[in-house]
Amino acid sequence: MADETHDKASGVSDDTSHYTPADMSDRIALVFVKFLRFIADTFFAKRYGHRAIVLETVAAVPGMVGGLLQHLRSLRQMEDDQGWIRELLEEADNERMHLMTFIKIAQPNMFERVVVMLTQAIFYNFYFFLYLFSSKTAHRVVGYFEEEAVISYTRYLDEIDAGHQDNVEAPTIAIEYWNLAPDARLRDVVIAVRADEAGHRDRNHGFADSLKRGVQPAGAV
Repeated sequence: MADETHDKASGVSDDTSHYTPADMSDRIALVFVKFLRFIADTFFAKRYGHRAIVLETVAAVPGMVGGLLQHLRSLRQMEDDQGWIRELLEEADNERMHLMTFIKIAQPNMFERVVVMLTQAIFYNFYFFLYLFSSKTAHRVVGYFEEEAVISYTRYLDEIDAGHQDNVEAPTIAIEYWNLAPDARLRDVVIAVRADEAGHRDRNHGFADSLKRGVQPAGAV
């Protein structure tokens, strides 16, 4: 069960929310995500802008994979998906916009772009087969992945507030996408992105819980 209540009236639970593993599948998902976190910490340390680029490259994959496979399932079963496919695809697009935003901020070099390509290729194939064999575990992986994303962006905010990261102007793409103030700064962008990640965290843990009960999830109303 979750340490903090999910799906609160506001739609986003507290940033410290963590889902306590309930079975072996959950534990495997958590260990896998912690391993990914270790790799990110090793390679990027406090280079949060560059970390965000790789993070969002991976984060944009699950929604697209889940949407594709649920689309095919809906066709095979001749059943309505109740808006679930659309929500998964919207999640993928939201994560893609995170990536487009941080590319403007961090300006990755050629080596980092190659790392992004390799990371995406490996993770896409892994996640595709994971979802194919256990969609519940796949959504739990995303839930834990988003927990780590919230933690990373919270630390990013702390670094900005401490003056260790320049609070640069928000790129136009971010101002337009999140409808931020014309004079918005990086701190405003990170807050908006963190809120998105918290929402994805709660929804994917909810999807995994529904699948565990044998109930087909429905999209957000």
